[in-house]
Amino acid sequence: MKKKIGLGLIMLMLTGALAGCGGSTDKAAEGSGDANAEAAANTAAITVVSREDGSGTRGAFIELFGIEEKDADGKKVDHTVETAEITNSTAVMMQTIAGNKDAIGYISLGSLNDSVKALEIDGAKATVEDIKNGTYKISRPFNIATKDEISPAAQDFMAFIMSEEGQAVVEKSGYISQGNTGAYAAAGVEGKVTVAGSSSVTPVMEKLKEAYASVNPKITVEVQQSDSTTGMTSAIEGICDIGMASRELKESELSAGLTPTVIAMDGIAVIVNKENAVNSLSSADVKDIYTGNATDWSIAK
Repeated sequence: MKKKIGLGLIMLMLTGALAGCGGSTDKAAEGSGDANAEAAANTAAITVVSREDGSGTRGAFIELFGIEEKDADGKKVDHTVETAEITNSTAVMMQTIAGNKDAIGYISLGSLNDSVKALEIDGAKATVEDIKNGTYKISRPFNIATKDEISPAAQDFMAFIMSEEGQAVVEKSGYISQGNTGAYAAAGVEGKVTVAGSSSVTPVMEKLKEAYASVNPKITVEVQQSDSTTGMTSAIEGICDIGMASRELKESELSAGLTPTVIAMDGIAVIVNKENAVNSLSSADVKDIYTGNATDWSIAK
């Protein structure tokens, strides 16, 4: 009798275990459903991350998404939510997003790596191809700027940047060339060139510096990273030979005597943590997030 009871209990336990396995399978199947549905069910608070004042990437971002608007007096006002976390470089932005599963930020497309995820915007991917074909519209120019009187060494480096060889470096680095001036020919001068400004332009400028050194080792190029506004101010004041800006120059900078030269076009990638289920947002969604009108991830449809 005891043996029968024991066997009965074992059978019941096996039946329960099998039912449990079946339940787990059903749940797994449910969990593998549409990613957008999962994202829409997420009510976690969004951590908004932005760049510092003076950043060219921030200036272009708030303009392109309509976060910056003119007030009644015609003055431009940045409506970025006051609770946004502020980062002071592209690298810190990516580290911040990679370390927070509920964060959203933005970086130069050319700096994008696999530590974060770039979102589709209005159905278009953040790629060079989609920028070129006009479907991804979140892009801006990379400018270098100089005053009228620059050294022969600075002129030679600029000639290299805009040459066939220099623009090949631009394209290889993941940016979009706007054409070139033909093959580079060294001017036969010596000296030092100081380039300063945007942290977004800095990575491609470092690669241009390296390529230039291999064809003209007689000129030393020093690249100083800060932000676009500091770069333009440094060029105006003669602190550097060439300023870098990841945006269009302001009227005040042009009137101060700076002449801009577009060396590349670059996209701005809207990024989230790789664990975030969201894969795409509309431009309106991004604006709502950055102006504080949307505060949790249920905004994703």
